[in-house]
Amino acid sequence: MLACLTGTPLLMAQLVYGSGLRLQECCQLRVKDVDFDRGELRVRRGKGDRDRVTVLPAAVGVPLRAHLACVRAVMGRRAARGGGFVALPGALDRKIPRASQQWG
Repeated sequence: MLACLTGTPLLMAQLVYGSGLRLQECCQLRVKDVDFDRGELRVRRGKGDRDRVTVLPAAVGVPLRAHLACVRAVMGRRAARGGGFVALPGALDRKIPRASQQWG
C-alpha cells in the first residue's frame, strides 16, 4: 500500500505505521511535538485524553524535515501578506497573543 502513495499522504502513512499513531493523532501533530534529536513524537490528548511519547521512525526523519521546511516557507509567505494563522487548542490564543503566527 505504501508504494502507491506519494507526498504528504505517504509521510502520514509512514508515521501512522511506524510509530503506532492513530490517524487523528497524526493529523493533530504540531511542530513542537516532534523531537528529531531524541527520535520521539509527543502525542497530546490522544485516546483517553492522555499524553504519551512514541518513537519517530528513522525512515521518516529526512522527509519530515523537508516537509516542515516547505510548510515553514509557506507560512512565512502567508504571514508577509497578513495571514499565516493556525488554529490553536483551547484558550491558547487568548493566553499567548500572536502564538497562532509563531512557528513553534
